[in-house]
Amino acid sequence: MPHFHIDYSPNLEARLDIAEFCVVIRDAAAQTGLFPLAGVRIRATPAKFVVMADGNPDHAYLDLSIRLRAGRDPTAKSLAVQQIFEAAEQFCADVLATSSFMLSCEMRDIDADLSPKVSSIRRYLPGETT
Repeated sequence: MPHFHIDYSPNLEARLDIAEFCVVIRDAAAQTGLFPLAGVRIRATPAKFVVMADGNPDHAYLDLSIRLRAGRDPTAKSLAVQQIFEAAEQFCADVLATSSFMLSCEMRDIDADLSPKVSSIRRYLPGETT
């Protein structure tokens, strides 16, 4: 784990390479040392309906939600979310500089007792054992 869900306004696709953004987030997450690569899941979903601020259809947003199993050190989580957000902000710098755009991120814990999981992914990753 963790789950990274990117929710964004569809008008952002003309300004930002969403697929590449997913790769940037995956790489930033791996570089934190907090998340095993085999557990990282990133998905991006454009919102079907969006109304922002004054309703100007040129406004755009991207919200990155990070969910992870509880139990990690709070300081490590704080550093990780900061590192991931900095990578996101750097990737989005041109969009932030040239258009109306809101970038946000939130990390929250998942209660393991209420979130059963099963996976065979590790068997298909060379060299991955944990």
